Amino acid sequence: MGCIDTSVPVFSTKAAREQRKWKHHTFVALAVIANTLGNFLLSLGMRGMNFRPSASALDYLRIFANPWIDLGVALLIIWFGSQLSLLSWSDLSYVVPATAASYVLTAMLGILFLHEFVSALRWAGIFVISVGVMVVIGTSPRARLRAPEISS
Repeated sequence: MGCIDTSVPVFSTKAAREQRKWKHHTFVALAVIANTLGNFLLSLGMRGMNFRPSASALDYLRIFANPWIDLGVALLIIWFGSQLSLLSWSDLSYVVPATAASYVLTAMLGILFLHEFVSALRWAGIFVISVGVMVVIGTSPRARLRAPEISS
């Protein structure tokens, strides 16, 4: 006799699609936020140090005495985990453009907190990226695969 596993909830097709969509959007948001803040904190930490490139590995280890850099690295580890998860569920052609929203947020943080200048040409590029993000995020994370062609 067969046994039915009642520990796993059975979702309708529509409910399962909605759950997958929610999961993808949550991990895209997590990846974007972790990437943006992680890179921002790395930049903030490096600007506060008098670091010069060196041939000695020990000189690079002292970078990690800076808490901003440590927090930035931790956030980038979270970004990496989110990116790996997304890549295991979704197409590469979806994940990379969808997470490119971090470029917009990074530019804004650079202007607001690091007092960077962003030229009109950079803003034009960021705008083009933003349009691409909006187009991609509205598509399915997985492409529909065609049935293999049968030769007769």
